[in-house]
Amino acid sequence: MSKRAKQYRQGDVLIVPVSEVPKGVKKVERENGRIVLAHGEATGHAHTIDSLEAEFYETVEGERYLELGSPVAVAHQEHATIDVPAGTYKVIRQREYSPSEIRNVRD
Repeated sequence: MSKRAKQYRQGDVLIVPVSEVPKGVKKVERENGRIVLAHGEATGHAHTIDSLEAEFYETVEGERYLELGSPVAVAHQEHATIDVPAGTYKVIRQREYSPSEIRNVRD
């Protein structure tokens, strides 16, 4: 993957291009027909994809990957929708430091 490959961010979710999904991943089941990249802890909203040409996977270590057969829109109730082109991506939940712990960013 090129060092200059475009990354996509929506709130606390970062979508980074990768060359392939690792071996041994498990498919993440859809929720009400849509892929949920992350649930928000603070608001209950979610980062979602409605496309049937998208697949979401997770490794046993908890890393998540997205395969898109066509461009998709990533939606969230409190953020602007972002368009992500077809390709393979790693989905990273952003983390933050506090004096008591390192935790997921609350969205």
